[in-house]
Amino acid sequence: MRYLIVILALAGVVISGFALREHYRVGAAPCDINTRWDCGVVNHSPFAEFPPPPFRQPESRGLPIAVLGILGYAAIAGAAFFRRWWLALVLVTGAVGFSIYLTYVEAYILETYCIWCVTSAALVALTEVATIVAVARRKTI
Repeated sequence: MRYLIVILALAGVVISGFALREHYRVGAAPCDINTRWDCGVVNHSPFAEFPPPPFRQPESRGLPIAVLGILGYAAIAGAAFFRRWWLALVLVTGAVGFSIYLTYVEAYILETYCIWCVTSAALVALTEVATIVAVARRKTI
């Protein structure tokens, strides 16, 4: 089970890397499909940085969310690789919560979705399920 979680987390690192590239891209986004699907709009919005707009000054820049994704997925992969199941569960549950918040921002504030972000949300959800299974299996052994 740990290798499945590590693979999912490493896929998340790659997806977050694509989102980070999009964050710094100048010009049209290659994933600009239509008005509802545009990675450029999402990754250039004020919500693509941490802390989000309500918690920082409008003129200041924050840390790109994609960097948090890379670090978070790497931490999840490390915890799973070393079989620190409870730590992995805490990390991935926090990631799921943050992913839900970001999906809310996409759906109701920006009204535009990013393919990389939706893929990341699906990966973190799968990682959560796999981690819950790993913790449950560990409790019975």
